[in-house]
Amino acid sequence: MSTSCPARLTIWRKSLLFHGNGYAVFNNLDGRLVFRVDNYACDWREETFLMDSSGNVLFTIRRRRKKLGISGSWEAFRGDKEERFGGRENQKPLIKVTKVLGNPSCKITVAAGDEYHMEWSPNQGWSKIYRSTTGLISPVAEQVTRKCNAASESFLGKDVLTLTVQPGVDQALIMAMVMINDAMR
Repeated sequence: MSTSCPARLTIWRKSLLFHGNGYAVFNNLDGRLVFRVDNYACDWREETFLMDSSGNVLFTIRRRRKKLGISGSWEAFRGDKEERFGGRENQKPLIKVTKVLGNPSCKITVAAGDEYHMEWSPNQGWSKIYRSTTGLISPVAEQVTRKCNAASESFLGKDVLTLTVQPGVDQALIMAMVMINDAMR
């Protein structure tokens, strides 16, 4: 889903499931649920699912472990990988992300040939996603760690974030990148 004007989303780091780890994502304009993120395993950093408001899996995100590697690697597949591909491991991911240990940025490769760059500040609590096309770098999303209440100008809590996605950018794709960003930390 993409829009003609910047989309402002609120990310609440709270699962809609009773004992789940995940979060709910709401549209700032009308307050409706746009995405939910949940996992059904013990460790949410190993595998998690980005779903639409109806519970349909949009992306399956998995961490790839390498022996003796100093970099982290994540892959995202469209839909529920187990259902669509019968669990076969030879299917190619839509998104590949590699992060070198200790570096506050990473490179994102999308199967369509697009390349993105994600950087974040652990101290200031923000992250930005840029698209790298033909040498030009253009911002596509910005995540500010804590959302502020407009009326009282006070922070809503550590688990409430705001995300701005630029027009014409697939919000589900950006949310998958944000999920990987959270898993890296």
